[in-house]
Amino acid sequence: MPKEITKSPAAMEVFLTSLYQSGAANYYEVLVEGATRPWFSLELVSIEGQVHFYIWSRPKFKNLIEAQIYAQYPSVEIYEVPDYTSSVIHNPDKNFMWGTYFKLTKPDAYPIKTYVDYGMDKDPKEEFKIDPMTSVLEYLGSMKKGEQVWIQILIMCHRKNNFMNDAVFFEKPDWKEGIQKEIDKIKEEAKTEVGKGEYAMEVTHLTKGQMENISSLERSRGKFPFETMIRGFYIATDKEYFNSIGITGLIGSVRQYSSQEMNGFKLGWFTDHSDEMKSVIGFLPFPPFVRYMQKERWRLERQMLEAYKRRSFFFPPYKNYKMAGPFILTTEELATIFHLPGQVASTPTIEKTMSKKGEAPPNLPI
Repeated sequence: MPKEITKSPAAMEVFLTSLYQSGAANYYEVLVEGATRPWFSLELVSIEGQVHFYIWSRPKFKNLIEAQIYAQYPSVEIYEVPDYTSSVIHNPDKNFMWGTYFKLTKPDAYPIKTYVDYGMDKDPKEEFKIDPMTSVLEYLGSMKKGEQVWIQILIMCHRKNNFMNDAVFFEKPDWKEGIQKEIDKIKEEAKTEVGKGEYAMEVTHLTKGQMENISSLERSRGKFPFETMIRGFYIATDKEYFNSIGITGLIGSVRQYSSQEMNGFKLGWFTDHSDEMKSVIGFLPFPPFVRYMQKERWRLERQMLEAYKRRSFFFPPYKNYKMAGPFILTTEELATIFHLPGQVASTPTIEKTMSKKGEAPPNLPI
């Protein structure tokens, strides 16, 4: 990234709109050749405190992604790099792994707290900016020797599933229908009865909070929706480097996107035993039982790591792995949790370009 980025996350939202690729296939391609909708992976990664931004896609979308990023951020530099996950293998005798999913606290219709709610859509002066992603970047930059954190955001354009497009027999309702239901529900709760007897009538009195909620829902309905899954991984390449704060920080790094009135993220399934199961192991420390539970945890870690490396969730081999299915985030919400930060993010471990590159003047003598 350049030393200065003055654009708001709206620039990333424009880029993400270009990834709304529904694909097109006929019955033969879907049922015989296994054609699927394209999906992408937006990844925030810390390798011993060095923070990286990655985008994973099918090779045919490479030029599209580069062109659209340069269109919004002309001073950045883009490189095709080897997959950073390939060097990490599951070796429970040596390393430590803890993986998790994040899920929404409320139904999909409700949006999370976005950069618009933080006032970043107005492009305030740098000293007045409040970038919610700063907390994530500072956490990633705090990793020490032997520690890695991977955050993977898989996205695929949302649309009605049907037999032609997805080889499913039962259609899934469109996301917008859920938004309208929630708006109607808020309006219904705001109704009060005025008058008595034959003069009684219902009047809708919306509070300021209810009006703001309806406004957020309607704004969200106008955006492009993506089916989304978010994974997080904390890895200590050697057990001597393990720090439990790494797990605590990963869980807490997404709280700034939450709102009590609207939506937010919370911890979902994770590759560890629950507190209740740990209590059972403590009270019943039978060696065969303890060994079985340990092997079960290792199996889950290995599968989670494999699913991460394959960027697999929407389709086999790890379709909906350990979750009921993806949730919906709009381009505005995705741009909030994944964008190139401005000067407000002063994390020194984000690599910056030393100078601005440009083409040579066309009138140079040969």
